[in-house]
Amino acid sequence: MRQDHLITATQLSRDDIEAVLDRARRIAADPAAFADRHAETVLALCFFEPSTRTKMSFDTAAKRLGADTIDMGTVESSSVTKGESLADTVRVIEGYADAIVLRHPSEGAATLAAEFVDVPVINAGDGAGQHPSQTLLDLYTVRENHGLDGLTVGIMGDLKYGRTVHSLAAALTNFDVNQHFISPDSLRLPRSVRFDLHEAGAQLREHTDLEDVLPELDVLYVTRIQKERFPDENEYHRVAGQYRIDAGTLADAREDLIVMHPLPRVDEIAADVDTSGHARYFEQAHNGVPVRMALLDTLLEGTQ
Repeated sequence: MRQDHLITATQLSRDDIEAVLDRARRIAADPAAFADRHAETVLALCFFEPSTRTKMSFDTAAKRLGADTIDMGTVESSSVTKGESLADTVRVIEGYADAIVLRHPSEGAATLAAEFVDVPVINAGDGAGQHPSQTLLDLYTVRENHGLDGLTVGIMGDLKYGRTVHSLAAALTNFDVNQHFISPDSLRLPRSVRFDLHEAGAQLREHTDLEDVLPELDVLYVTRIQKERFPDENEYHRVAGQYRIDAGTLADAREDLIVMHPLPRVDEIAADVDTSGHARYFEQAHNGVPVRMALLDTLLEGTQ
């Protein structure tokens, strides 16, 4: 990769993506070959928002590479509660660690943090902005099932506030992919994201009903309606539950359709989809370890 930090998916070229995914495939095939490659390296986990999969998979990835991790802990137990700025926090942590994984509720937080430190910063989600490491494991999951060219991908749910959506849509512009976006009008892709996708040459269409496009799809990427992103709780209640799928919903889908979800899910995918043969969301979550191992290995190579 050509960058010291990973802040947005728009940084990634096709070559960057394929290099990380190729390395992840080698790691998945023979993880022991990558053990201890980064002994005495320390990775700082700075999560200003709750996380299960991202935090634990980065922790696991680092340790399987022989690195150690330090954890800022909860915001409530940190000096943030005393009014410490993000800039000061990361400048202090830079003295303890060789790389920083940052999740923050404010869009642009990772960009700001990267301006104040020389160690690699990996954006693990910044508000409704970007989540590029999630995108890499999403692309790995798609590639292992279908390849990454000649596909029709549907992305459904909260497209307005969904950072995983914004990252994935941007990264897919590197490939021969038709993108369909399915959401209520109130949760359409932000105008700025649509503009960027058009500028990147994306082939995209927007829908309010999944049935309009389901038979065409190779991939259906479902996202939850994120209550915590809504400035108005009444708006959340108006749309929650409108975009739910179950095994019956998928009756008209292609036999080899894969259903993905960045998790956690609430009720947008019924449990009967789990055994339908379409489900890939748990596989997708498990792919976080080899992909994040590959990402860390790639970024840390340039620091040693």
